[in-house]
Amino acid sequence: MSTQIMKGVHPTRMELLMLKKRRALAEKGRELLEEKRDALVMELRTLLEEVYRARSEVINALKKAFDALTEAKMIMGEVKLMSIAASIPSLISLDVEIRNIMGVRVPHFKVKELRTETQLPYNLLDTSVKLDEAANTFREVLRAVIKLAEVEASLRRIAEEIKKTKRRVNALRYIIIPRLENTIRYIELHLEEREREDFFRLKRIKYLLEKASATSLPSTSQ
Repeated sequence: MSTQIMKGVHPTRMELLMLKKRRALAEKGRELLEEKRDALVMELRTLLEEVYRARSEVINALKKAFDALTEAKMIMGEVKLMSIAASIPSLISLDVEIRNIMGVRVPHFKVKELRTETQLPYNLLDTSVKLDEAANTFREVLRAVIKLAEVEASLRRIAEEIKKTKRRVNALRYIIIPRLENTIRYIELHLEEREREDFFRLKRIKYLLEKASATSLPSTSQ
């Protein structure tokens, strides 16, 4: 905890009132940031579960797709399969939108199908049903990979925001607020000392006035 006081502060009552207002605002800001941090941590845990689930879906879909592709290669031959693969156009387009989570901008990927699963870009008579299965399964892989990329990007940005929020909370808790409190105590002590000095000064003046008044009165004879 910092024991410093703020620089350039004048020990006046007006300054004391201003510092107390700043301390109240700093404490309120710390509370709001702590609430934001806690909410982001909960969101992070949710995203972590989504990441694990999305990764599992990608792994399972890839295994299924490559198994179907291997069988199609065995039936049709690698050369013919490569020729078909090279002639297949893009099947999807990807648009990126921005979502807001607790003030954090995260990406949202929107997938648009350029052709339906019934519009296959090759001749069904010259290919194996395993190729159809592999093509459809790789579509699932692509969707799963896009979803995984979206969730991981959101996870990274949320994690970065949590770090920033923690730094701000710590700065308020351990530096800014203690420094304000130390400065407030410094001014209060200074004002109390000034009040004591004024009190004793007034008391001394009163004593001197009373003494002067007593010596100036004429004496009366009995």
